[in-house]
Parts: sequence; structure tokens; C-alpha cells
Amino acid sequence: MKLLVATVMALSLLSSACSHANQGRAVSGSDAASAASSESSQAIKITRSGSQPSRQGPAENFTGSVRVDPLFGANAPSRASGARVTFEPGARTAWHTHPLGQTLIVTAGSGWVQQWGGQIQEIRQGDVVWIPPGQKNWHGATATTGMTQIAIQEHLDGKVVQWMEKVSDEQYRR
Repeated sequence: MKLLVATVMALSLLSSACSHANQGRAVSGSDAASAASSESSQAIKITRSGSQPSRQGPAENFTGSVRVDPLFGANAPSRASGARVTFEPGARTAWHTHPLGQTLIVTAGSGWVQQWGGQIQEIRQGDVVWIPPGQKNWHGATATTGMTQIAIQEHLDGKVVQWMEKVSDEQYRR
């Protein structure tokens, strides 16, 4: 009899403990929806090649034939966005700055990059270029060879670039 009473008491305690533990795990409908939404915002996202239209680099910001292919926009909380930019021979950006800097990865051809007051530097396929925040610069193809780069920059207060005057032919030929 003592064994039966002890078993009933143990089962009662176990049942009470399980009920208490499940109360802590209970999820309301709105909590479940919130959890599902949070999980979907953390899901891997694939943007298919060619799913975003190419555009010509605007004449007010570029000299020559330039094609911009968007790769990715900023996905909060990230601020980074990127594009593939193809410069035909002689094509280049205008002078500009980036509030949080810019990374360029040369994927084809060769080109030039210059910071304000500095010398033109050659960049080639495989080179990675870091342009510090606020550094006035331009980049583009050489006079005889096209160049393709991946440009990655971060948004600050909704801006990734501050465009300035065009690079003159004299500045470009130095």
C-alpha cells in the first residue's frame, strides 16, 4: 500500500512539473506568426543572375560607355549594396566620394584609379581596391582596355555616393 501511495504521489508531482514546463513553452497564435516571420526574414535569399535589369551609367556621372548591373541591395540590418560595373575603353566615373568607403574587385580587364591629388594607379583582374570614406576619387577603364569591377559600398542616411565634377581628358591622360 505504501508503494502504491508513493507511486501515485510521484506521478502527481511529475504531471504537475510537466504542466508547469509546458506553460512556459506555450506559444500564442500571434507569437507563432511572429516567430515564423522572424525565421523567414533570416532565410537564405537567392537573386538570380539576370533577374535585375542592366542600365547605362548616367552621362552626368560617367564619361564613355558604362553598364551597371545591380547585384544586391542592402538587407537590413546590413547597409552594404553591390553592383557589377563594366567600362568600355576610355570610360570612367566622375570624381566622387563614398560616406563609408567603397571596395572594388576587378573581375576582368584592367583600369585606373586615382584619388584627388594622387597619381593614377593601374588596377588589373583580381585586384581588390579599398577607397576610404570621404576620399575624392575616380576609377574606370584604361584608354585601350575595358574593365569590369564589382563595387561594394554601404549606405549612410540613404546615400552611397556623392557625385562631383567630371574627370577631364587632361586629368585622365596623366
